Amino acid sequence: MHIRFTKIQSLFLLASLLLAGCKPAGAPDQGAEEAATAVFTANPQPVPEQPVETLPIGSPAPDFNLPATDGKFYTLGDFADAQVLVIVFTCNHCPTAQAYEDRMKAIAAEYKSKGVDMVAISPNSPLGLLYEELGYTDLGDDFEDMKLRAEHKQYNFPYLYDGDNESVSLQYGPVATPHAYVFDKDRKLRYTGRIDKVEKPGGANGEDLRNAIDAVLAGKEIAEPATKTFGCSTKWAWKTEYKVKMEKEWEEKPVDVAKLDIKGIQDLMKNEGSDKLRLVNVWATWCGPCILEYPEFIVLQRMYGARSFEFVSLSADKPQEEDKVLAFLRGKYSAVPNYLYSEEDKYALIDAVDKNWDGALPYTALIEPGGKIVWSHQGSVDFMELKRAIVEHPMMGRYY
Repeated sequence: MHIRFTKIQSLFLLASLLLAGCKPAGAPDQGAEEAATAVFTANPQPVPEQPVETLPIGSPAPDFNLPATDGKFYTLGDFADAQVLVIVFTCNHCPTAQAYEDRMKAIAAEYKSKGVDMVAISPNSPLGLLYEELGYTDLGDDFEDMKLRAEHKQYNFPYLYDGDNESVSLQYGPVATPHAYVFDKDRKLRYTGRIDKVEKPGGANGEDLRNAIDAVLAGKEIAEPATKTFGCSTKWAWKTEYKVKMEKEWEEKPVDVAKLDIKGIQDLMKNEGSDKLRLVNVWATWCGPCILEYPEFIVLQRMYGARSFEFVSLSADKPQEEDKVLAFLRGKYSAVPNYLYSEEDKYALIDAVDKNWDGALPYTALIEPGGKIVWSHQGSVDFMELKRAIVEHPMMGRYY
């Protein structure tokens, strides 16, 4: 079959071909570039329970093709030019992992010019992580939270996600976070284990990992090629039964509400005789933003409640609407100290809570023992900001 073009169609086709040939030499292929930075949507899946063994010394590095927080996918081949490849299995939530972040950054920066690449991989499945395990962090281990952590800490190494099916982590076998692996130029495993033996920042400088890298660069044997690793256990996707159990236990906790007068509210805000940071949220059932964000406060209690922290709920509804308030609280499983303002004068309530509060709901304040308000906000809360204010307070902290 012959195709005939009109004169205008022929000119149009010629112009298109000329434009296509005008791409500068060496310019990246748009299709390849888009494929390399394709949008990834995480989809964690259950994984059958199975034995996991740490990769033995001398083993070749298992290949991978994983999404990173910088929007790219990485494979083992992307680091082919490195004389030494360091892979550290780490995560967001673990206090030990957080304690080693700056040491990892320092090692990555100092050894880059020596031909050493570092890659971090999060092995944890979000399916197996409990709120109650997040007491030392502002973030979970899902992919979106990994992006936030990498940006906040300005990681100078790729941070890869393996939480969908943990197929890569199952081959490497990290027992805890962080767990370091050092591979030579031939990608044979030369070292596996700890970064150093002192968790608290300032007490060590990554000596075990540095010594392993130095030995491999010098072509020498490593004195101790395998060390034990201390940290949070890897959250495998088959460890979900305890999460179901904890959810059920929380939902079965009793939820009550007590009335509080002005004197009681003043005492509440003084936080005297307490050894905890007290987070007070003033809300009402008729306040749209209040009821939308309220479940997040319960999450905060579950995250930090085992530490020096407590969340207290204070309703500004009318005293006669106790049943309505209680029904809402029970629907949100608000198993915390819940109070309802027992008087009618709302301006007295405002002054009793915080004289600097203008009176708009919701209102939230973080209070030290003795009554000093260290963080407050009128309106809907930025929970990332609030979590950081809590976990980075001197009474709390990100690590032991």
